[in-house]
Amino acid sequence: MPMPILTLDQFLKQQGWVATGGHAKLVIQEGEVIVNGEVDLRRGRKMRVGDVVEWNGERAEVPEGSGALPPLGA
Repeated sequence: MPMPILTLDQFLKQQGWVATGGHAKLVIQEGEVIVNGEVDLRRGRKMRVGDVVEWNGERAEVPEGSGALPPLGA
């Protein structure tokens, strides 16, 4: 069975930045989350290795082995 692909809301939870999916949905829909320098309102956005996510003064890069898609051009 294929591994599920990491989404933006899951990444926020994985980082420990939010405790629940509901909280992740809220901060994403309110435009508080930046992905690769741009506000992203899609909680189901499929993450790629190397994507940079920022929220609430925190910044993290999506690592390999996280369930994310490979980087573009890989």
